[in-house]
Amino acid sequence: MLFWACTLLLLAGVAAFAAGARPVAVWLWVSATLLGLLYSTVTLADAVRHRRPSVDVIAWLALVGALAVDETFAGAVIAVMLASGVLLENRAAARARRELSLLAARAPRVARRVTAQGMVEVAVGEVVAGDTLLVGSGEIVPVDGRLLGPAVLDESALTGEARPVERRTGEDVRSGVVNAGSPVQMRATATAGESTYAGLVRLVEDARADNAPFVRVADRFAVAFVPLTLAIAGVAWLIAGDPVRAVAVLVVATPCPLLLAAPIAIMSGLSRAARVSVVVKGGSALERLAAGRALLFDKTGTLTRGRPTLADIITTGSTDPTELLRLAASLDQSSAHVLASAIVSAAAARDLPLSMPTQVVERHGYGIEGVVDGHRVRLGKAAWIVDGPATPWVRHARRRAAMDGSLTVFASVNDVPAGVLLLEDPLRPEAPRMMRALRAAGIDRMVLLTGDRADVAEMVGRIVGVDAVHAERDPAGKLAVVRAEQKQRPTIMVGDGINDAPALAAADVGVALAARGVTASAEAADVVLTTDRVDALADAIIIARRARRIAVQAVVVGMGLSLVAMVAAAAGLLPPAVGALVQEAIDLAAIALALRALLPTRTPTVVLPSEDVATARRLYAQHQSVRPIVEEVRTVADALIPAGDLGAVRTLQDRLETDLLEHERADEAELLPIVARALGGPETVGAISRTHAEIEHQITRLRYLLDQIGDGSDPEDIVELRGLLYGLYAILRLHNAQEEETAFSLMPAMAPQ
Repeated sequence: MLFWACTLLLLAGVAAFAAGARPVAVWLWVSATLLGLLYSTVTLADAVRHRRPSVDVIAWLALVGALAVDETFAGAVIAVMLASGVLLENRAAARARRELSLLAARAPRVARRVTAQGMVEVAVGEVVAGDTLLVGSGEIVPVDGRLLGPAVLDESALTGEARPVERRTGEDVRSGVVNAGSPVQMRATATAGESTYAGLVRLVEDARADNAPFVRVADRFAVAFVPLTLAIAGVAWLIAGDPVRAVAVLVVATPCPLLLAAPIAIMSGLSRAARVSVVVKGGSALERLAAGRALLFDKTGTLTRGRPTLADIITTGSTDPTELLRLAASLDQSSAHVLASAIVSAAAARDLPLSMPTQVVERHGYGIEGVVDGHRVRLGKAAWIVDGPATPWVRHARRRAAMDGSLTVFASVNDVPAGVLLLEDPLRPEAPRMMRALRAAGIDRMVLLTGDRADVAEMVGRIVGVDAVHAERDPAGKLAVVRAEQKQRPTIMVGDGINDAPALAAADVGVALAARGVTASAEAADVVLTTDRVDALADAIIIARRARRIAVQAVVVGMGLSLVAMVAAAAGLLPPAVGALVQEAIDLAAIALALRALLPTRTPTVVLPSEDVATARRLYAQHQSVRPIVEEVRTVADALIPAGDLGAVRTLQDRLETDLLEHERADEAELLPIVARALGGPETVGAISRTHAEIEHQITRLRYLLDQIGDGSDPEDIVELRGLLYGLYAILRLHNAQEEETAFSLMPAMAPQ
């Protein structure tokens, strides 16, 4: 209202002056000046009441001076300049708040609970963990839960990814996402207050733009600018003996580039960060993020996925691995345990038909048992499954788990030990690429912090490329490492668990992953990633540094031009009316420079065309379907014995030549050109292409060896055959990691689950 009132009065005065009605024009310009004077008087009084220094005194003196020396047009221009600055500042702040508040604006209000008597609509606050809920097409998921059937979800409100995502039975789902497919049932795992959306609302409330350190420095510099301005105006008055010159100096001296450009640039940075699914809790956090030089990572949930996935199945030989997985997943449908979700998801990924279990009993601290298709199935600890001393296959399974850092779920069928399911927390495929992007963005030192075993931590550290590894650290130990790093350089700590909260709070900037729900770590952090992709952190750091750089540029250019204009006004080269127009142009130029922070910038995140994404999705589905074949290579090699039947090897060979090689050739023909275009040239996929050739070569060698062995085999044949299979297994594992890091990690919806 202030802006439009002053602008209309100024323009009406110009029209009246052009029409020859000078008294009317003067009256209109005086009215605009008085409006500006009233506003600046109120702001000055508020600053005095709160004992806060303010440079509005310059604008106030310029307005009073313009009236005193009858420069009413200049006064009206100053009023418009003052009002436009306030308008632009509030618009920028409102835009930043709007971006940050978008997550909370769609909070669900009701839920549909499925009961024995039918479906009942209840307030979302009445939902408790364990409730079965129905989410219709187009409805918002009301609370965090676990899917009881496959679903197609629109997760853009949380992740920024506009494409629908397919989720399997047993996968976790977060409140706030939209069901973009058919109606689906889910089991609630949290109340509304503990769910993702409630936490995000709290985060948004904490993320209101506060004054960043640079903005506060700009404010202090602007205050120091006041006596300089008064001194120049006084000298000009004394030398020329003309108060008009002093007014001219005051008119061009309003430090709007300092007062507006810096906060606008910082708030624009907040807005851009929100667009890439990063909530930054205010301008101060954004600036500290830009200044960070050392990055400390927790391992679990940050560099790894934070949730287990099935890695392998070792059987005693009495049960087929696929059938054992089907029985285990069928039983685990009734369990809320985190390992149960991983087993059910693995079975769903293999399209195994699951049966509903009966007589289910879950024994706390031991495991779960029940009847599946007439078989009594038991899952849990080895001591509950295997009686007596550990047998060779148990020792083998434990050794495998220890070497790989895996978890074990032992299984028995009809009270006979049947095998063990190995589960691992896989490395995020985008993590190594993110580390390279962070170093390119100016991060000097990378440190891995974890409570996990030293050998597992060292392995992860080597893969992602950190400078130091601190393993087996409790929360106090993590805090000590953060304190030590802070003595050397500004630190950024990244974590996602409750045990990370002290370190996150102590670091110069704490960054939490809240993609699977807002925890104590997110409450303690300064920056929160609402997408389940840690490479968004590299985007956020680049955005923060760009926003700060633009703020400095806008201030330097704007204040430099203002000083030049002040000298010109003191020398009599700029009368007040012209000076007001010049200052308005300077202010607009500085603000325009600051608003560049809203523009998109080049970040490590790659955006692919929709047709490329469709192709990648199809190839990723194939990639997932051949994963069991890769693990089968090792299983078959383990089972080889002299003079034994080679039927399992020949069956494996047929699957390798048909399913696996067909997929690798499709990747070579279709996926690698997509990646080359996205990453900047064919040299970026040279290593993957070479691995494709080596895989085909090793499979051809396996066929030749099997043909040479024929129906019989001696110990030397078995040694050679086993060595070839183990070598092929290692190549396939490395190749899968290459493809996931270089290719599939480019697409958020394609990242391995």
